[in-house]
Amino acid sequence: MSAPSATEVKFKLNDGHLIPALGLGTVPSDDPSNTKLEVLTAIKAGFRHIDTAWYYGTEKYVGEALKELFDEGVVKREDIFVTTKVWPSFWHNPEKSLNTSLETLGLDYVDLLLQHWPIALHGDAKGLPAVPKDDDGNLKYDDDPVKGTKFLGVYKELERLKNTTDKVRSIGVSNYNIDRLEWLLKEVETVPVLNQIELHPQLPQQDLVEWAEKHKILIEAYSPVGADGAPVLQLPLVKKLAEKYDVTTNEIANAYHILEGRITLPRTSNLERIKNLTRLPQLTQEELKELHQIGEKEPKRYRNDPFGHGLGFKYWEGDRFPVKD
Repeated sequence: MSAPSATEVKFKLNDGHLIPALGLGTVPSDDPSNTKLEVLTAIKAGFRHIDTAWYYGTEKYVGEALKELFDEGVVKREDIFVTTKVWPSFWHNPEKSLNTSLETLGLDYVDLLLQHWPIALHGDAKGLPAVPKDDDGNLKYDDDPVKGTKFLGVYKELERLKNTTDKVRSIGVSNYNIDRLEWLLKEVETVPVLNQIELHPQLPQQDLVEWAEKHKILIEAYSPVGADGAPVLQLPLVKKLAEKYDVTTNEIANAYHILEGRITLPRTSNLERIKNLTRLPQLTQEELKELHQIGEKEPKRYRNDPFGHGLGFKYWEGDRFPVKD
């Protein structure tokens, strides 16, 4: 059977703007310059959503690709949804982080500005080093990662940028759990439009998903296939569904999110694979439930970066500051 295109699906954010359900992640491969070809390939394949960040070091190549596409008349700026993020070593000056990203991207505005992590790292005026460490190799913070409040000031600055400049259309967060979101909403006026987190059939995080839905915050899934080696794509059920619907396993992984009203951010350096990410198999509610139950029975988080220590996420391996229930 012929599957409709995932590139045609858009969701409405709580501020009225629309966001394409299928986005291309731009965390770099071994060679960050490959990002230019990846973006060119994705846009020409129908993608209209590019997710990037200052921290990734790929915004230069995203910008080069977009300029080429605009100059050639392939798309116009208003056709593309671009997200960037404020890294926690820039907590003291989110506007400088945004301006740096805009200049590097060659854009006048971004459609979405996210707070990358709700912590404050010890960076200088240029946000460097991005990953500051002490003599023992642990992250250097400018605020307590569990009880500190500087993360609230970062989001309030995002609010100001949205309300007083033309450089930001929407604002949101990334790597927030329920406790942090509840804390945030007590202190700010603007509800984030979305929360970008690791999510896939092995890590459904249903409590967070339901909480976000109740508060009209969309969920955006990074690492939709797990981690390096794409372990989610090796799941027997994912393979079975790909065969049934005559699509790729990657498209099953994306459909798991889009059909449930979530945004998905696949990331690959394989250009042919990018071209084959756009179909949307119409999984049944029972099949979606079966995928969800994989993670309910045996949850597995693949991204356990130290930036998440102390935030209170479930299944965060190696957390140095576990939040007690």
